[in-house]
Amino acid sequence: MARKWEGTAGLLLLGLAVLLDRTVASRTAEKRNRDWRDAALRAAYRRGVPVTVLASRTRLTQGWVKTVVTGGKPPPVDEAA
Repeated sequence: MARKWEGTAGLLLLGLAVLLDRTVASRTAEKRNRDWRDAALRAAYRRGVPVTVLASRTRLTQGWVKTVVTGGKPPPVDEAA
């Protein structure tokens, strides 16, 4: 009886491995997750969360976060009063 379930369990585990590979580990999934993260960072920045907080919470550098929130353009220069 155990052998009957071994094959079925093996096929289920294989299906799980394929699902995880396609949704978590593939290059397409990594890019999709990065795009979602970047969109969330931009939305938080537009709602007033400072770059320093975004960088520390996501463990990214401030320079990278500035690049993400400005859409790849250099951030605007703050003029001294």
